Amino acid sequence: MTEKLDSAQWQAFFDRVSKELGAKQVEIEVAGLDLGDEIEAEWIPLSGISYDPKDDVLTIITDRLDHMIRHPREIYVERSVDGLHSMEVVDADGHKQIVVLRPDLALPPPA
Repeated sequence: MTEKLDSAQWQAFFDRVSKELGAKQVEIEVAGLDLGDEIEAEWIPLSGISYDPKDDVLTIITDRLDHMIRHPREIYVERSVDGLHSMEVVDADGHKQIVVLRPDLALPPPA
């Protein structure tokens, strides 16, 4: 189910999501008419997602980079009983930031 989040919900929603994440990987794609489609991160471990209302910044936190989306205008999320699956963020420039989550693949320990 996809829903649009009201901006008043952003901080509390992402605080709750970060606490419930578990082991997830994330792919971040940025799309816009002026820049095409660019993959910013491809299936790297996700540490958390936070929204700072004071600075108006949504941050996707990974072990390799912090992807910051300044002045988000709209946030759409897709979630189920398993938690957050994906989100689409429209930033101040009209770019779509597409964030997809998947469970971290647990590899067996080395022999």
